[in-house]
Amino acid sequence: MTQGKGWGLRAAVLAVSAAILASCGGAKAVNDTFNLTSVPAVEGPSARNRQILVTEPSALKALGSDQVVVRPTTSEVQYLAKAQWSDSLPKLVQAKLIQAFETSGALGGVGKPGEGLAIDYQVVTTLRTFEVRTSGPATAVVEIFAKIVNDRNGTVRAQHLFRATAPVSGSGGPAFVAGLDAAFARVTADIVGWTLKSI
Repeated sequence: MTQGKGWGLRAAVLAVSAAILASCGGAKAVNDTFNLTSVPAVEGPSARNRQILVTEPSALKALGSDQVVVRPTTSEVQYLAKAQWSDSLPKLVQAKLIQAFETSGALGGVGKPGEGLAIDYQVVTTLRTFEVRTSGPATAVVEIFAKIVNDRNGTVRAQHLFRATAPVSGSGGPAFVAGLDAAFARVTADIVGWTLKSI
C-alpha cells in the first residue's frame, strides 16, 4: 500500500517536471514573427542645421505590445492568431521613423533618447490606430498623431493627425501585415515631409 503511494507520487513529480521543462524552452514557438519593412524615400526642404529626437510613441495597452491587432467590429479588439511583431509595436514605429528621417538626408542629425545629440526639436507621436478592420473588405488602418516640440523651450511648433489605409489582399498573417506595412509607409512619408517643412 505504502509502496503504491510512493510510486504514484514519483510519477506525479516526473509529470510536473516534464511540463515545466516544456514550458521553459523544450517546445518551439508557434507564432510567426513579422517586422515593418517599408522605408519611404521622402524629399523635402533641407534642414541640415537642425537635429531632431524621435521619442518612442505612446499607445494604449492594445497597441503597446507585440500583438497584431484585428478589429472585427467597432467595439471589439482581437489579436491575429499565431502572429506577432518582432518587438513591441511602439519600438518598431520609432525605429522606422528614425530610419526614414535618416534616409531623407535632409537633417543634420536624428536619434532617440540617450544618444547624446544636441537636439533642436522632438518629434513626439501617439499611436491612435494600427489595425486591420474586417467588418467589410479587410482594410489596414494606421493613424498616428504627431507633435513637433521645440526642445529648447518646450513649445509645440506644429501638430497633426496622420492617417492612411490600405487594402488587404488575402487572408492570414502575411497579407494582414503587408497591408499594415503599406499604410504605415504612407503615414511615415507624410510625417517626415511635414516635419521637414515645419522646422
